[in-house]
Amino acid sequence: MMYYIESPSNDPHFNLALEQYVFDQLDQTHDYFMLWQNDNAIIVGKHQNTLAEINAAYVKEHNIHVVRRLSGGGAVYHDMGNINFTFIADTGDASKFDFSTFCRPVVKALHSIGVPAEINGRNDMTLDGKKFSGNSQYMKHGRVMHHGTLMFHSDLEVVSQALAVSKDKIESKGLKSVRSRVTNIKPYVQEDITTADFFRILREFMFEEYQLQPYVLTEEDLAAVRELQHQVYDQWEWNFGRSPACQIQKERRVEGCGKLEIHMDVARGGDITALSFYGDYFGNGDGQELAGRLIGVPLEESALRAALEGVDIGHYFNAMDLDTFLSILLQ
Repeated sequence: MMYYIESPSNDPHFNLALEQYVFDQLDQTHDYFMLWQNDNAIIVGKHQNTLAEINAAYVKEHNIHVVRRLSGGGAVYHDMGNINFTFIADTGDASKFDFSTFCRPVVKALHSIGVPAEINGRNDMTLDGKKFSGNSQYMKHGRVMHHGTLMFHSDLEVVSQALAVSKDKIESKGLKSVRSRVTNIKPYVQEDITTADFFRILREFMFEEYQLQPYVLTEEDLAAVRELQHQVYDQWEWNFGRSPACQIQKERRVEGCGKLEIHMDVARGGDITALSFYGDYFGNGDGQELAGRLIGVPLEESALRAALEGVDIGHYFNAMDLDTFLSILLQ
């Protein structure tokens, strides 16, 4: 059975906490579908270096929230012209990220109102080749949380100003700017409908498609979500983290994984003394666990191979093998 949950809040800190609460605490014999909206916010991927992804001066001037999510991938902008959806379900035997399973019903809903949406790339939904939806996933203990944005009538000018697009991403995807590659859904809808209308249409379609049952959040649920919000999603340590005091930085975009940035401190003798991973990459493992294996190891191929013997690099960085990882470290 799949339950429907609609957030009572537009606070991005609360909504990210709500997602985690549903994923971790509600009955895991059931699946869940959520619709929610955030006030102006940048939602950064779990592994990203927040300050490198945002236009900090613009964000501060315009009072834009910045919140880190549980899943990997890149930073996205939310406003009240955008609708967010979340699926929480069993993964079955799947151990790899599967975006199309959860994007297909959304595309089907858009087709029902005449919008020619397509699934394109590793985690995007597009219209005329322009992205209107970014998607990401978090997997743990046989469960997956898939969430995505639906830009219906977002302020594209703010999108282009708030997000700092890296040179690597522009060059690797042949993009001239954020604004040139994103679009809203609204211009493709034949009828003149509001974001609230679109929210209702999407909700009704999903109720019919999945025979959803409404789940009403209890006061106990809401209190637990607010506590999680306070403990994690309101905290600077979670949303920004401490800037890496690194002397060496390596980066590469790897097909099927995403962009991996490696920040290192290397002592005079050549030993790694600090190591952090950032980027819009996908991976199930904890990067700091992998980093811990390499602290004190010389930045040299044979020593690195010995330290990583038996380690599945693909667990930490999707679709990457040891040779590729070492080539980035040593490039």
